[in-house]
Amino acid sequence: MASALCEALVKCISPKKVMLSNRTAEKAKNLAERLGCECADNKSVATQCKYIFLGVKPQMLEDLANEIKPYLDKRSDRFILISMAAGRSIENIAELFGRFPVIRIMPNVACAVGEGMILCTRNSLVTDEEYSEFFTAMNKSGKLDDIPEKLIDAASAVSGCGPAFVFEVIEALADGAVACGVPRNKAYTLAAQTLLGSAKLMLRTGKNPAALKDSVCSPGGTTIQGVRKLEEGGLRSALMEAVIASYEKTLNI
Repeated sequence: MASALCEALVKCISPKKVMLSNRTAEKAKNLAERLGCECADNKSVATQCKYIFLGVKPQMLEDLANEIKPYLDKRSDRFILISMAAGRSIENIAELFGRFPVIRIMPNVACAVGEGMILCTRNSLVTDEEYSEFFTAMNKSGKLDDIPEKLIDAASAVSGCGPAFVFEVIEALADGAVACGVPRNKAYTLAAQTLLGSAKLMLRTGKNPAALKDSVCSPGGTTIQGVRKLEEGGLRSALMEAVIASYEKTLNI
């Protein structure tokens, strides 16, 4: 995920202003060479960067904090921590790393192609100017949305976990097409483009998805029969339960 965000970031700012560090140095080196960024280590990032992305899993935050907090504490200039750790609140980040400006984000995998959904929230130490600067720097990653922190875990169960659910829908639609005689590769393209186009149509028109669904379903037509089967199979209930289960897991991290 951090790599995907970096690829979007260098489309807005000079890659020479970006320092990359990874516990596997070779990964940081390869990405830095490909994007034109500077390969560094955690100490260099912690002591020099204004925006410091904490791109680790939630269970790794304590180790990272133990490593870089001494360097953060010695800084006299201003910097901002960017956390993307699921289930870890801004208050928790402050307890681990110190009382510094923090932006908490929850991105998704589509950031890699510039169509991501990034949920954002901040503590009171981040100024409006800094928050706006961050949004501008990351806008090539997709859509950014400021959201109250109390909602970010629930929202990320849709936008963060949702791509996995959507990929299953694409696979299932493609399987249906294959069963009807469509070649596999063509079936995947048909299914993926159909979801992409449908999503764009809803976002651009602002219409309720139920109304758009109704517009496709002619009386006595083929589509309403397919919708009937989806209702019979419990598709909507299954997707709702998937989001709720993902949210509940986040609360227990």
